[in-house]
Amino acid sequence: MNPAASTGQVPAVRLRSVTRSYGRDGSTVKALDDVSLTMRRGTFTAVMGPSGSGKSTLLHCVAGLDRPTGGRVLLGDTDLTGLSEARLTRLRRGRIGFVFQAFNLLPSLTAAQNVALPLRLAGRRPRKAEVLHALDQVGLRGRAGHRPGELSGGQQQRVAVARALVTRPEVLFGDEPTGALDSTAGRVVLGLLRAMTDEGRTVIMVTHDPVAASFADRVVFLADGRIRDELDAPTAERVAARMAAGAAPASPAAPSVLSASPAVVPC
Repeated sequence: MNPAASTGQVPAVRLRSVTRSYGRDGSTVKALDDVSLTMRRGTFTAVMGPSGSGKSTLLHCVAGLDRPTGGRVLLGDTDLTGLSEARLTRLRRGRIGFVFQAFNLLPSLTAAQNVALPLRLAGRRPRKAEVLHALDQVGLRGRAGHRPGELSGGQQQRVAVARALVTRPEVLFGDEPTGALDSTAGRVVLGLLRAMTDEGRTVIMVTHDPVAASFADRVVFLADGRIRDELDAPTAERVAARMAAGAAPASPAAPSVLSASPAVVPC
């Protein structure tokens, strides 16, 4: 049974007055400063902001990869704040999926074996049907026996999406998931993430790119560890205008799926 189905209308994710500080002896830096935020189930939220704004820290705290200094983080009805490392690990393996900018596939394994890896790490024996179903969802069933070196960059990221989906997670996190892709491959991956919300999953994505953010239901803008603005029903133009107005200036070095360049990986 999908855990998401058993919790009714409880929001997928809640942050309550979350702070995260680093440093000591007078040199403390607040990466997050009293952040409160709610993500409803079956929604797609994009988090934007300049370098150092707290985007990655927020993602890591919500995903249980980092612990807040203060406040509470809840995944459904589960308060992550007081969980032991062992319980956090079990939660991440069973209820959370990750897609990163770097594909993080093991080069010696086939696509199917890479997809099956989270199940094996969770102590389960993967069934061929569920692995192939995950690859089906990203249009790569026919590439199940190929290793990463035999796949394009876009295909590798789609395998990474399948790997994140195979455990049927409640929440899927994306950390610049299109950052290493060209515009065509990026839109394919974003379309897959968008489709996940139609199946009731919740997607939370960090991005610098207005086009990527336009696939979301809502954009949250961070600056100096605080929420500075929000935008519902975003378009690329509205996001870019809000960024230009100073809500969250984009990093000039950040990759974009608006256009391809020789440095990005083709689909």
